[in-house]
Amino acid sequence: MARLAGKAAIVTGGARGIGGATARRLAEEGAGVLIADVDQAAAEENAERIRSAGGEAQALRVDVSRNADVEAMVQAAVDTWGRLDILFNNAFDVLTAGSGGAVELPEESWDRDMAVLVKAIFLGAKHAVPRMKETGGGSIVNVSSVHGLLGAPGFLVYETAKHAVIGATRQMAAEFGPDGIRVNAVLPGHMLTERLHETMWRHNPSGLEFFKNQYPLRDVGRAEDIANAVLFLCSDEASFITGHPLAVDGGLTIQLQENFGVRQGHYLKDNPDTQLPY
Repeated sequence: MARLAGKAAIVTGGARGIGGATARRLAEEGAGVLIADVDQAAAEENAERIRSAGGEAQALRVDVSRNADVEAMVQAAVDTWGRLDILFNNAFDVLTAGSGGAVELPEESWDRDMAVLVKAIFLGAKHAVPRMKETGGGSIVNVSSVHGLLGAPGFLVYETAKHAVIGATRQMAAEFGPDGIRVNAVLPGHMLTERLHETMWRHNPSGLEFFKNQYPLRDVGRAEDIANAVLFLCSDEASFITGHPLAVDGGLTIQLQENFGVRQGHYLKDNPDTQLPY
């Protein structure tokens, strides 16, 4: 029997990339999936892809930083399937993330990114939790990042937000556990999504190989790796797991800094023509 048979799920940012793959994976396991995305056309395409494969899916244009949109999103799922069991808070386009430290980062970039990365998680829980309580519980999975555990110069708002996601996940897990609602986070390493392939790596294969070499598994991840992790966290197999930040990162966050630097140096020495990704 499908692991999510009879369940209803919302996937924000569900048109492409990690969200797109997760929407398809949840549908494969029997969930009805509402694909929420600012790109209505792309959301419809993924919903149709799911339906063509025999699954259930609907698409809705949603700006997750707007309270009214998130409230309508949750209501749409309940109107369609009569319940809500799963919320995957994923929406964000990393390619548009504001860059710079505290001195360089524009205030409007801070406000915009924090609204999508952090406020949206609050709004999602605000409207989803009451509906999950109606059917005895549910599962919320938030997307953080390896940047929620480690820091790097030049990305203040992204790193602050991803740390905040872990904090919010733990608080919500404690808050809603008595209601049968589990709240966890996934922390992706570098994922080779469709858009990142086109914008970063298609014309820079040597840079991609350099990037892969930084990981103990000598590879970057794929959107399906996160989709499988989310499926596990939403399934009964994870029924005693809550408040957990699950790194899906090929081992990136387990290595000591000196090992990381030595590996970079050896790789560049052996591959002098490498076009660095940064």
